[in-house]
Amino acid sequence: MPETPEQLYARASESLRMPPVEEWDTFPFDGDMHPRTLRSPLAREIPRAGEGGIDCRACAALDTAYIWTSDNWRLCTTVNPTGLPVILILEPRAHYGEPGDLPDDLASELGLLQARIERAVRTIPEVGRVHVCRWGDGSEHLHWWFLARPARFPQLIGSFAAIWDDILPPLPEGTWRENLALVSSALERPPVSPPPQLERSKSRPSREPSPPAPHRAARPRRSGTR
Repeated sequence: MPETPEQLYARASESLRMPPVEEWDTFPFDGDMHPRTLRSPLAREIPRAGEGGIDCRACAALDTAYIWTSDNWRLCTTVNPTGLPVILILEPRAHYGEPGDLPDDLASELGLLQARIERAVRTIPEVGRVHVCRWGDGSEHLHWWFLARPARFPQLIGSFAAIWDDILPPLPEGTWRENLALVSSALERPPVSPPPQLERSKSRPSREPSPPAPHRAARPRRSGTR
């Protein structure tokens, strides 16, 4: 039988573990730490902003609030410069609450569009990686995050990049706008699929795998109710 929230609380509340964060180079904080007390579960999920499409910010927003739009999708950014080179949010025009709620035609478009946006963000010089993330606990209107990670900073890799965004000082306004202009320009060009990559030789020794990300960072605080 699946575990209920009440059963999880009874089993885990007095048995919380402290992971070895002092060994994680990507962990943003130093000093003595301990897990917060696990609070008991609520009677129901907290309603998300715009639930059922009522008073939904995304549904009410005009196209002028977005840096790129199509018949079915819109792409926006944060109100102010961020610590990371750029943060983008992709939303469908129509109101859907979960990825599994998308009809098949939009779900098919989504995969191609995510790849296209990721390529566009990589046109920004000195972007080491683009994290494509899904958090949905703030706003019900379906959305995906694109977080551009600065290159050559091992501390910023992985899921903690979202927290580092709140720690790093915001980019200068001009630099941030230049980054957004590069993304917009790339998206205005006709979509072109990248050339197929050569298959790696089976006899070639593989590199040691990287350790899995130790922690799922919370979505960026600058998102407000997104």
